[in-house]
Amino acid sequence: MTKCDISIPTQGLHHITLTGAGRQITLDFWEGVLGMPFVFEQPNLDNLVETHLYFDPGDDRLITVFCDETREPRQEKTPIVVGAVHHIAFSVSQAVSIHLPEKLDQLGIVHSGLKDRGFMTSLYFREPLGLLIELAAYKFTPPLGVSHARVLFEAHRIRVGAEDLAISDRHVAKALERLAHQGVPSLSDFDIEK
Repeated sequence: MTKCDISIPTQGLHHITLTGAGRQITLDFWEGVLGMPFVFEQPNLDNLVETHLYFDPGDDRLITVFCDETREPRQEKTPIVVGAVHHIAFSVSQAVSIHLPEKLDQLGIVHSGLKDRGFMTSLYFREPLGLLIELAAYKFTPPLGVSHARVLFEAHRIRVGAEDLAISDRHVAKALERLAHQGVPSLSDFDIEK
């Protein structure tokens, strides 16, 4: 099924809710390690035995966790089955990403090291319950009024046209060149008398 006339117009990600273990384990990771402010707490309204913690990942959206003190943390990775979440990626600045391996080493957290993805860098590690977390940093700044998604759409078109395997820095650079002043008129384009 592709986009149709009755599709639902979403306006962005609202929140992601995870199943957690204890409250303190949750606070120690989401606020302690990732620095996400703990903004509020209430019972899980569908299961009053659980506590529902809310964190701000930095973009006016929410990461929420259902906590239950009877659930034990586990270190093995979450199952990779159809319909499961593979990983969650959070945005960090390029300046922060350079120092991620050192910071995670200091915290004693095993990680992948920085990986160059062509248009971004990524670093992977697991949270206390086994969910894979990615910290990703774009390697470019979009022109004013242009989204990262729009730049990547254009870079994809360039990559496909070049028959390249994946988006690289050169595809992004060409996309930025095309989009930088798109729609901005120049007086040089008009015959204006002085």
